[in-house]
Amino acid sequence: MLNIFARASLSRLTHPLGLGLVRIGLTPNAVTVVGTAASAASALWFFPRGQLFVGTVVTAVFLLFDVLDGAMARVGGRVTRFGAVLDATCDRMVDGVLFGSLVWWALVVDGDRDRGLGLLICLVGAQVISYVKARAEANGLRAEGGLAERAERFLVVLTGVGLHGLGVPLVLDVAIWLLVALVAVTIVQRLRAVHASAQG
Repeated sequence: MLNIFARASLSRLTHPLGLGLVRIGLTPNAVTVVGTAASAASALWFFPRGQLFVGTVVTAVFLLFDVLDGAMARVGGRVTRFGAVLDATCDRMVDGVLFGSLVWWALVVDGDRDRGLGLLICLVGAQVISYVKARAEANGLRAEGGLAERAERFLVVLTGVGLHGLGVPLVLDVAIWLLVALVAVTIVQRLRAVHASAQG
């Protein structure tokens, strides 16, 4: 849902940036790998240490590479099937590392089992959402959309984490369990979309 509007509004900024990076010799795949490594490293460095606000800001900045590599591929005419697979693979790695580092913080550092459980459900649910789409497309079916696509998941959880890092009470717990509900609904939505596509 937000992916459509966010990418449309960001395209005016990412297009010239992507063109500039292409002109200096960088490739979309290189930016994908660098963005993945930087996002994962920042999440692993800051979140397990309990540096939630700084970690949120730094990780969010590197997550924007996911938009930038796509812009580079389009302006440089380098949209490839391998690039799409690489991008999807790196996305799953970042999803896992980000939520995994938050699970570690919740269980080991913060000692909150409820938060750890909620974040673990979000971690598994995010992978299932992506898997349903990938498996459906491999069978020639469609499974797009849903309330909690990748952009929405990051927006909800990072907002909660960042505000919690600033000392705002309850907001993280609300964000986690809201995301749990949204993830569950999205899985059902995508399975229904697959079923409808199969019937068509």
